[in-house]
Amino acid sequence: MKIISISGSVVPSNVANSIQAMKACHALAQVGHEVTLIVPADLSGAPAGRTWEMLRAQYGLETRFTIEWLPAASRRLFFLAAVRRAKRLKPDLLYAWPLQSAVLGLLLGLPVILEMHDLPSGRVGPLWYRYFRDSKGKKRITVITKALREALNERFGAFLRPADVVLAPNGVELERFANLPSPEDARRLLGLAPTLTVACAGHLYAGRGVETFFELAARLSGAHFLWAGGKPEDVERWRGESSARGLSNVTFTGFINNSQLPLYLAAADVLLMPYARQIAVSSGEGHSAQISSPMKMFEYLAAGRAILASDLPVFREVLNEENAVFCPPENLNMWQGALQSLLDSPVRRGALAQQARQDAQNYSWTARARRILDGFLDD
Repeated sequence: MKIISISGSVVPSNVANSIQAMKACHALAQVGHEVTLIVPADLSGAPAGRTWEMLRAQYGLETRFTIEWLPAASRRLFFLAAVRRAKRLKPDLLYAWPLQSAVLGLLLGLPVILEMHDLPSGRVGPLWYRYFRDSKGKKRITVITKALREALNERFGAFLRPADVVLAPNGVELERFANLPSPEDARRLLGLAPTLTVACAGHLYAGRGVETFFELAARLSGAHFLWAGGKPEDVERWRGESSARGLSNVTFTGFINNSQLPLYLAAADVLLMPYARQIAVSSGEGHSAQISSPMKMFEYLAAGRAILASDLPVFREVLNEENAVFCPPENLNMWQGALQSLLDSPVRRGALAQQARQDAQNYSWTARARRILDGFLDD
């Protein structure tokens, strides 16, 4: 099947929405479809010097698909231009993240799947969503959490057919996490301290838990605390804070290629998800953590390490008492106690890790792609 995807994300970029779009398109290509991803570019077109090999390393990709950078003077014009370009390519399916592109695709008679990660926002977002919901044409929505599906139904009313809304949490490329080294060997390969290691991956945006991470490092000086990822300015800030407080057991790596992530996660004895109840996205704007589906959650499962996570209902859609330990986001003393208990108990860590690795098998990107497409063009 010929699939044209449209994303408003910048490619290349190390922000989550860019990585997620690339992973989703990669999975569609892996299951045998001809995929073209259309993304915005400035007036100079594609970023200079960006080869497939560079994108492959940055995003951790194997199966090649086409990327088109489409110049446009504004995001609004990009959404229109991208759909016009998609129509000229004569796809069997338009797979879109922007609501505007999904609606315009329906108006041009294309079968459309809209992937949603958040509630429609702003003055016109809800109008676009209602138009998509009420328009005729071949269409489907995929949402990343049950909480988001329920929030959409509560605010806008349910779709006429339950089959028009598919629940598809984010995923993980299981093959990249096969045969990982032990924590000790991974630390040796990365040149990290040989002591018990507590790790977290991702950006250092507000609400991602860096404050909790930092305070735990100050309280549990016998362990090494590793944060993989983050923008240079954020990393510089927290490195400075670490130096000012005399903490020698904290490492902030800064940005790492997604292809390197499995090894960094393997270096941990415990993986942290210390999210607050409000988190920020790449734009810096806050939104509720009640509908999110962090990609790191699935990567943590696949890494096969003990997970200590904030006790948020949306995380319990995937995590449970058998593959993770939960703490209230606000209670630092409980985090300290739970983490110390895990560090003191290799048997408990091993049991959680084994179950996590087993549960990860349910969340491959390719299985997700098949689930989203299943029966869509057969109706």
